[in-house]
Amino acid sequence: MSRFITFLVGVILVLSPVFSAAQDSLADRLAPSARTAIAKAPPLRFEKVVVDVQVPPGWEIGRISAAALGRDGSVLLLQRGAKADPVVVVDRKGRVVRSWGKGLFKIPHSIKVDADGNVWTTDAGDGLVIKFTPDGKKLQEIALGDAPVGKDCGFPSAAVNNFIDACGTTDLLFLPAGRLFLTDGYGKMRVLEYTKAGERVRVWGGRGEGQGQFRVPHGLAYDGASVLFVADRDNGRLQRFDLTGRFLGEWTDLGRVGAIAYDKGALWAVTSVRPSESGATATAWVLKVDPSTGKILGKTETTNADFLDIAPNGDMVVGAVRTSLTLYRPMR
Repeated sequence: MSRFITFLVGVILVLSPVFSAAQDSLADRLAPSARTAIAKAPPLRFEKVVVDVQVPPGWEIGRISAAALGRDGSVLLLQRGAKADPVVVVDRKGRVVRSWGKGLFKIPHSIKVDADGNVWTTDAGDGLVIKFTPDGKKLQEIALGDAPVGKDCGFPSAAVNNFIDACGTTDLLFLPAGRLFLTDGYGKMRVLEYTKAGERVRVWGGRGEGQGQFRVPHGLAYDGASVLFVADRDNGRLQRFDLTGRFLGEWTDLGRVGAIAYDKGALWAVTSVRPSESGATATAWVLKVDPSTGKILGKTETTNADFLDIAPNGDMVVGAVRTSLTLYRPMR
């Protein structure tokens, strides 16, 4: 039976920042300072280019959970509709170039491209990480082996999430010499390091609000020298560690950061902040952040805070609405 759940179409609330008030307590307490900091930040100048996926006949694209920019200028999508392959590669005009992956995923979550052009994915259902060639040939699998199940999941099966357990990985990050870091955001809420061969090196974290604890670690970035950034989304903060997991500090005025990336000396984040007005819709932002101080250097509004990827030329892909993606190109 396919591991891909056919009814993962539309809004999947388990993977959205919509949870109980108790779960959001720290993020809610920090929201006022985040709103103030973001309001003070100057606007960033981007050319925004919308890419509409040209869906082939007979296909139905579900929720796009992530996108990455390929080395050849393509855009790689990871989507949850049962009537299309989970991995879909399109050109900048939205034409489908190739696709693959049907039957390999439970809850597709994140997609990244490494320095060699290989494609990596995470599964928020059971935590499985898969490495593919650029054409979709499977090269490697990394299974957590100790992912929780049922009521012990980060977000157990319930009506609000279509009765699917969300117990797995949310993001991954490549470092030199094949070092691989993962966030187990929907499982045991921790950070893990693996070798190039897929052997586990270390683990740290766990559910909570203390230093080095997490509530949905959802994104990773590295400054290229010594600091690993972790987006602690549902605690409303961004934590900093060295590569052994030693806590270095935290920034608590960036909102509910869902994804981060380090590029050319700057830390980029996509975030959302609950509005002060009851019932109002949260606004999502792309933030440029000073990686030394955490000061917000600039902002631009976006569609959602699910994912972020930056190409070598500075192009950025952030968020999706139905079958449309937005590329952000810095204006010089």
